[in-house]
Amino acid sequence: MSRSIIKINITNELDVVLAYKRAMQLSERLGMAQANQTKFATAVSEICRNVIEHVGNGGIHFSLAEEGGVHYLEASITDRGRGIGNLEHILSGRGSSPAGRGSGIINSRKLTDFFDIESAFEKGTRVTLRKKLPVQAPNLTKQLLENWTMEFDQETSISPYAEIKKQNMQLLDLLEQLRLRNIEAEQQLQEIRRLNIRLQQSNSEIGMLLEERDKKNSQLQRVNESLDAFAHTVSHDLRAPLQNINGIATALEACLEDDLLEEATLMFPMLRQQTNKMDRLITGILAYSLAGHRNIQKNAVNLYTLLHQVVASLNVPAGYEICIPEDLPVLYTEEIFLYQVFSNIIGNSIQHHDQPDKALLQIACEVNPEFLSFSIQDNGPGIPKNKQHQVLSIHELDTSVRRSLSSGLGLSIVSKIIGRKGCKLWIESEGRGSRFVFTWPATELIAEDPS
Repeated sequence: MSRSIIKINITNELDVVLAYKRAMQLSERLGMAQANQTKFATAVSEICRNVIEHVGNGGIHFSLAEEGGVHYLEASITDRGRGIGNLEHILSGRGSSPAGRGSGIINSRKLTDFFDIESAFEKGTRVTLRKKLPVQAPNLTKQLLENWTMEFDQETSISPYAEIKKQNMQLLDLLEQLRLRNIEAEQQLQEIRRLNIRLQQSNSEIGMLLEERDKKNSQLQRVNESLDAFAHTVSHDLRAPLQNINGIATALEACLEDDLLEEATLMFPMLRQQTNKMDRLITGILAYSLAGHRNIQKNAVNLYTLLHQVVASLNVPAGYEICIPEDLPVLYTEEIFLYQVFSNIIGNSIQHHDQPDKALLQIACEVNPEFLSFSIQDNGPGIPKNKQHQVLSIHELDTSVRRSLSSGLGLSIVSKIIGRKGCKLWIESEGRGSRFVFTWPATELIAEDPS
């Protein structure tokens, strides 16, 4: 549905200026914003100028249109020319026609809310331009339209120069508004980029936190599994001496009831043996639980002095020879850790040597840029390949191996301390003799005074 407002014949440049002015007047009176007034009037001017340049004459009809509940100011520009032969090419935006048609059409389509063009050979062209009316547009009565027409008819003659200058000023204002909007849009884009960078950083941080959480969960799972295995091993080993003590106590009770004091006396050493075994096991469990504790104070440790203290504390057979080099370094570290490591490895070698009267144990140290390498080598019976990994883990010792290693915790304590220090422990043994090798952080080495 449409309501006619005014019609203008287009025969010269002055009519183009008049069409522009009427488009501005109507859009202003209908409540459009200044920018939209200029856009609509410019689109009208572009099409009307095409009519003058390429056909010579035509007409423009201003009206009010309604479609889908939306109200528009409509301008329909027609001519009786030969039509536009390559209209589809022009509308695709790939270029103008050979005669120069095209740029006005493309520009007008960009400036309006609705654009339609019909062109046929020898039947002319019709271009329909529409701009949406604001909600606050006045209610157009028949009387109001007649008053507008009367006002337009009574206007003084138009000065093309003044009108074009006015058009140029309006276009400059529109360009300034567009420039400011472009600046605002660029600022918004920069803010969006900044927010995207922050979002990427946040996502990266979240990814690292999730990765760290997964690592912690994996560590916690391994610790829980280790605790389960440790609890199983400890409960098994503690139960054996307790059962033996219970059996000896039952036998003692029977001897006392039957007044067999001599037999009862023979059982007391057996009872002490089981209690001592249980005491060693409990002491070993305590040492294992404390191994690798991070809050132990560090101090300067002379390894030569420490090793002599370790050997003095062990029950070394008369024929067992231990060679300690004199050029051992001084470390700033946890003394109790090194004491536990050397004590358990040397003690293990002493306990399992099958020829103690011919035994030889040699200690060596090699200094590297990143770590110190210690080795304790004996000439004992050796450790089979399939047992070397087991003797370093409390949870993997079979019954025979655990029994032969007393509490079964000594080398596990060593392995745990070395692991907490971020170092490595391994066994080298082929045939007779065993060589225990472990590393220690070189950062704890105290440099010698050059004086």
